[in-house]
Amino acid sequence: MSYTLDSLAEPLIRARLKLLYSELQQNHAEYKQLILEKDQHFRLLQGALPDQLQHTVFLYQDAQFCLQSITEISIYIQGFKDALQLISELHHSNM
Repeated sequence: MSYTLDSLAEPLIRARLKLLYSELQQNHAEYKQLILEKDQHFRLLQGALPDQLQHTVFLYQDAQFCLQSITEISIYIQGFKDALQLISELHHSNM
């Protein structure tokens, strides 16, 4: 089985992101307020839709969560690669 940086790091990234979101929820008033507003708006929209569209809303929300997860992991890994490249460049410039 071939392992990539993505597959090896993904469980660690998910754990770290979960912790970061938890810290944001506890320590960042604006983030917490926006989460509450988002949830309220979503409930209002969902409640206003007819029953035959409720499943469509669920599928939309599920797709959004999947996209967000892929995006978060990709950004995190790219940031890690960028940091490694920066360290390498700084190391070479100090030689």
